[in-house]
Amino acid sequence: MFAAIAVALVAGLLSWAYQTTKPPPPKICGSPGGPPITSPRVKLSDGRHLAYREMGVPKEEAKHKIIVIHGFDSSKDLSLPVSQETLEELSIYFLFFDRAGYGESDPYPSRSVKSEAYDIQELADQLQIGSKFYVIGLSMGAYPVYGCLKYIPHRLSGASLVVPFVHYWWPSLPANISREGFQTLCTADQRTFQVAHHTPWLFYWWMTQKWFPSLSIMAGNMDLFSPPDMEIIKKLSETPIVGQEKVRQQGVHESLHRDILAGYAKWEFDIMDISNPFPDKEGSVHLWQGYEDRIIPLQINRYIAEKLPWIHYHEVPDAGHLMLFKTELCEAILRALLLG
Repeated sequence: MFAAIAVALVAGLLSWAYQTTKPPPPKICGSPGGPPITSPRVKLSDGRHLAYREMGVPKEEAKHKIIVIHGFDSSKDLSLPVSQETLEELSIYFLFFDRAGYGESDPYPSRSVKSEAYDIQELADQLQIGSKFYVIGLSMGAYPVYGCLKYIPHRLSGASLVVPFVHYWWPSLPANISREGFQTLCTADQRTFQVAHHTPWLFYWWMTQKWFPSLSIMAGNMDLFSPPDMEIIKKLSETPIVGQEKVRQQGVHESLHRDILAGYAKWEFDIMDISNPFPDKEGSVHLWQGYEDRIIPLQINRYIAEKLPWIHYHEVPDAGHLMLFKTELCEAILRALLLG
């Protein structure tokens, strides 16, 4: 009898453990019981949909077509502080889109650095913006830019990595540089990224358990933001953020968790294997790092720029993680990308 009880207890514990690691099914836009579709979307070759938003000069007239890749917990509705005068002067067409699982774009359980790059290429082709385009990746949205540089460099007119994501387990990253950058993170974030990289099958459990703190930015830890960031947050708070309620609507796991898992997975390539996409200087790649950034450690991005000298490195002294939302810095980033 005792053996039977023990077996039942073990079976129950295993069943409970399995359930805690299994994320809930997504609430897919347009499906019964799911959120409504309110934005234009394209259908990809694998049947998934990507939602998008256009801004600026009409694409048929624009000299510069830029695809903007949003960061963590964001969407195509992010608002760049670019005046109409600047848009017309530089003849810019902007294409924003919800990355897989975010907003109104269908989830993709197999999302990766590679899939994000090909999503961007297919989006550009479906909307017929031309054979070449620029990409700007913000924070977590920078790993798709690295994917573009690796997998579709022939499609790029230029690229800008703004306060870009760093992977602490890139093989070519020296241990001391990785360690120095990693130790700038709080303990909760260190553990979260370690779980994402080493035991991704446990990630949903880790992000939903209540015993230990997980990701500090999701817990609302404002210490992550430097004084320059807080000034920008204060200014942004004066205007309602459009579309923020849609960011996670298909499920936190499908949007935020899978974003982290894709970024910190083992990539098919090492960052140092990326070749200069513009050997004849017909375009340029830029990396923008805020000296006051408390989210992205500058040590690692400095090292990348030193080892890949074709990347134009810009370290801004009085800027933090939100530099793209400061008008003069946003314009400087655009002008450097488009005009050199």
